[in-house]
Amino acid sequence: MMRRCITLFSTRIKCTDSIIPSSSFRQWITAGSESLIFGRFLSVVGGYNHGLVQRKAPDPDDPVNLIKEDGVSICSQMWIENFKEPDRTVSNLSGYLRRFELWVLAYQKVCTDETGSYLPKNSITRGELDDLLALRNAVLDNRFRWGARLEFFIKSPKDKTDYASLSKRKIKAILTTTQPTPFQDRIVQEVLLMVLEPVYEARFSPKSFAFRPGRNAHTVLRVIRRSFAGYLWYLKGDMSTVLDGMKVGMVIGSLMRDVRDKKVVDLIKAALVTPVITTRPDDVEKKKKKKRKYQKKRVLADDEPKPDPYWLETFFGFAPEEADKLPNWGHCGILSPLLANICLDELDRWMEGKIKEFYQSSKSDVIWNSPEGEAEQGNTSWPEFVPTSGPDKTRKMDYIRFGGHILIGVRGPRADAATLRKQLIDFCDQKYMLKLDNDCLPIEHITKGIMFLDHVLCRRVVYPTLRYTATGGKIISEKGVGTLLSVTASLKQCIRQFRKLNFLKGDRDPDPQPCFRMFHATQAHTNAQMNKFLATMVEWYRFADNRKKVVNFCSYILRGSLAKLYAAKYKLRSRAKVYKIGARNLSRPLKEKKGQSPEYHNLLRMGLVESIDGLQYTRMSLVPETDYSPFPSDWRPEHEKALMEYLRLDDPKTLEEQRRCIKEQGLISPQDYSSMLVWNYKRNAISTDQLSLLKRSVEDAATSGSALSVSEDEKSDENVDELEENREQLHAMLT
Repeated sequence: MMRRCITLFSTRIKCTDSIIPSSSFRQWITAGSESLIFGRFLSVVGGYNHGLVQRKAPDPDDPVNLIKEDGVSICSQMWIENFKEPDRTVSNLSGYLRRFELWVLAYQKVCTDETGSYLPKNSITRGELDDLLALRNAVLDNRFRWGARLEFFIKSPKDKTDYASLSKRKIKAILTTTQPTPFQDRIVQEVLLMVLEPVYEARFSPKSFAFRPGRNAHTVLRVIRRSFAGYLWYLKGDMSTVLDGMKVGMVIGSLMRDVRDKKVVDLIKAALVTPVITTRPDDVEKKKKKKRKYQKKRVLADDEPKPDPYWLETFFGFAPEEADKLPNWGHCGILSPLLANICLDELDRWMEGKIKEFYQSSKSDVIWNSPEGEAEQGNTSWPEFVPTSGPDKTRKMDYIRFGGHILIGVRGPRADAATLRKQLIDFCDQKYMLKLDNDCLPIEHITKGIMFLDHVLCRRVVYPTLRYTATGGKIISEKGVGTLLSVTASLKQCIRQFRKLNFLKGDRDPDPQPCFRMFHATQAHTNAQMNKFLATMVEWYRFADNRKKVVNFCSYILRGSLAKLYAAKYKLRSRAKVYKIGARNLSRPLKEKKGQSPEYHNLLRMGLVESIDGLQYTRMSLVPETDYSPFPSDWRPEHEKALMEYLRLDDPKTLEEQRRCIKEQGLISPQDYSSMLVWNYKRNAISTDQLSLLKRSVEDAATSGSALSVSEDEKSDENVDELEENREQLHAMLT
């Protein structure tokens, strides 16, 4: 067959001598094999567009061809664009919705949450890409419906249900009972979050800290310690009812202040308007009554994520009141916290204006007496210290918001705080239709202690020794009087949370209770769970002044709870018996009996048992110290710092300033020096790195006064000019 093809092709070539000469074809026959001739001939004929081999055009509907760039790089570009122009009105977000790379990235994130393991891009099958493309096209064509329960464009990898073969009873149960968020809904939510988050993160006020990347409760505590020192009156407001739900028109109005893309706005509006089907409470009670007494233990699938471990669930029970409520509006899902911040950002901006209006400097005050109250004075090495001044003090206030909870500090008379409270109540009534009263916004003095994020804010008077240099260079030391803001973990709140989790009973003399939920776990596993919980508590109370005390109390409660559990499990009667066998930190095995099995250390050496880690922080000296690291007043998260630095370096003005500065100081940048070395080496065939030889040659040329003679046969006149110019540059550089 191959020979017939070659004969046919050679005949065609003879007829078309203008294409390939016959002599060339004979050389190909003698030089290569038949397969090589066939391949070369097809390439040549295809190059002359004779139609024998036509290259197929890429299919625009193929999902593989739509992945042209990495999704993470597209997200990075969105963050850069929005931080470069934070005040512009965005109207072209539909273009990002069309980027299939973002949908693939959202699918990876949702699959990771669903299965508990990361899904690489190359592990996504062709069928999943086709379904994902169908979902994207449905969103762009307005065919997507939130909360669909029987018709899906794409299903979860874990969902093996054949909805076409379901009975009417099962279909009715699916349509009328509470169901988890559909898999495809979460993908759309992720895409919308990736598109909207960079837009609003560049616009949000630095006074809000909840539901934002890089900001958390620890940031709030550090800001309070840094910026709220010296305030006497505090307003603590609870606006968490706003997070329960807000009118659709108000949310869309807040959204359209900065985003005018119709498709994105319509998607979010449909998510807010579409009703969420929930099970009635009566049906739940009936179902509980019909539940069997004994149920078979459910075995997790291989790809099914494990439920929250005991230590993590216990720590979630310690969530403070301010962080206990997470907004969930309609079918918005993970978009709800972002929408809540968008709505409450108007309150943040209003409070920023009030802070500027309220500020009134005093010449006799030693702090906060700059023109606008931004540049603070005083001891910069100890910024939390506020010196005491005379009766005429600077009027100043500050504000912070964590979710639906606000904290306002006022330095001035109480009447000013009362006036501000009235204005705040009127603003919330007009803007959010939220009826607040004086009880919702109490005014408290710092001496009573203000509870925020389970930490008590109180004032501590200190008398440090102040040293300063007087006229003539004389160093003067004298006693000063000032205040520090003490941020202390609330031990009462800690006891209350432990009692809620059934770890202890009683208030005045708390008595640990056994945690019977860990009854069937091994001693090593139980100790490991409690150690993780203690490590998390140590990190949570990192910035509390009484960190050692409160963590030591938590260790005492958990150790006593485990001792009672082991006493009941191994029939040891009392905690004293458990401590005697298992040691103070419960690191020795409790079920070993002498004479019946090898010793624990022998079994551990042979690998037949798992090692038992003792409980940590059994003594107060083992608890780390409080973190008092300084916190800058103009703090930004790390990702925002990187963005601002990138934008600054990307600005051409920055480069021009650097070049002008280098030129003014008579310096040469390393890049220019390296380029000069390479240029001279390649052009003149000499190594300009040997500075000593060059300097000697330049000196000889200067003393002799002779010019560089180059014959016309060797160099042209242009090369002579280049050599003269390079010699002058090197001479200027060396001198």
